[in-house]
Amino acid sequence: MNLVCPLCAGVNCQHFYQQLSKKKPARDFYQCGECRLVFVDPVQRLNAEQEKAVYELHENSVEDLGYREFLSRMQLPLQERIKPCAHGLDFGCGPGPALSVMLAEQGYNMSVYDIFYHNDKAVFNHHYDFVTATEVAEHLFEPGKVLPQLWALLESGGVLALMTKLVIDQQAFSNWYYKNDPTHVCFFSQPTFQWLAGKWNAQLEFIGQDVIILTKP
Repeated sequence: MNLVCPLCAGVNCQHFYQQLSKKKPARDFYQCGECRLVFVDPVQRLNAEQEKAVYELHENSVEDLGYREFLSRMQLPLQERIKPCAHGLDFGCGPGPALSVMLAEQGYNMSVYDIFYHNDKAVFNHHYDFVTATEVAEHLFEPGKVLPQLWALLESGGVLALMTKLVIDQQAFSNWYYKNDPTHVCFFSQPTFQWLAGKWNAQLEFIGQDVIILTKP
């Protein structure tokens, strides 16, 4: 099967892992030989209605102290890299845009976008000092289109801050809970982000196990 990588459009994609389940359809994962992205066979992805039904089960409230602590893993290092009162876009914010609320509480000017819950494309007509996407990258059907779009929204010196779990290797992937979510279809690794940073001439930082900061020249 000749698959095209949804990030770099490479065609050197090899079968990486097959997920079998008695209760769910099988899923096949492939890895790109160019950018190292791991991705689900496109024909095995959920449709939009099925995808949103899964999101409706999530309970990510800004009033939840545990969720705030989780998001602070991105918020705090981000605030060290942006100026006071900076203008930011929280992309893929979900129904309750918790991170944008937390940043607004600190004096930042926030805009939000989510394809299902805040689908106002007017936000793409502006430029931003920073863009955040927490637990979003793994859901993207077209990361090769969406991530460059977000990058282009940044002012010079702007920051793209992502939060997503990273692939380590094939053995770890086989036991990885993260792949089990049917809405997770793209899985990045450090080499994937290094490839992306090289393409964009970006400064790249890995913070902890799941926060990635890319700074625009």
